[in-house]
Amino acid sequence: MPVNDKAVGKTYEPTVYAVGREKIREYARAVGETNMVHLDVEAARAAGYTDVVAPPMFAVVYCAPSVGPPIFDPELEINFPMMVHGGQELEWGSPVVAGDEITTTASVKEIHEDGGRGYYVFESISTNQRNEQVCKGTWTQIVRGV
Repeated sequence: MPVNDKAVGKTYEPTVYAVGREKIREYARAVGETNMVHLDVEAARAAGYTDVVAPPMFAVVYCAPSVGPPIFDPELEINFPMMVHGGQELEWGSPVVAGDEITTTASVKEIHEDGGRGYYVFESISTNQRNEQVCKGTWTQIVRGV
C-alpha cells in the first residue's frame, strides 16, 4: 500500500510542559551529568541562570509527547507493526531552566516512499514563556513494506 502524503503540513495541538527543578536534577543524575549548573541552584545562579539548567537532551522530555498525536493520526495510515524509529535531530536555542513553561507544536514535515519503506518526518518547535525557541526537533519514523 503506498504512503498517504495528504497530511503533509498538518499541525497539531500544542503540548505544554512545566519544567521542574527536581525533574531537571533527576534527569541530570540519570544521564551522569556532573556539571553543577544542572544540579545546584547556587551554581546555576553563579553562572548567570535563574535556576538549574536542563541538560540539552532533556528536550526529549518536553517535546517527544507532541509527536505522539501525529504518529497516531489515522489520516496518516501508519502501519504500526511495521514501524521503527528512524532517527531524531535536535537543534537547541535558548537554555531551558527550572520554572520555564515549554510549549511544543508538532507538524507533519514530509512523507515519502523509498525502497519499499515509508518515511514519516515530523517537526516539533518548542518555545518558552517568553516565546524564545528552545528546541527544534525533526523526528523520523520508518515503515517497512509499503
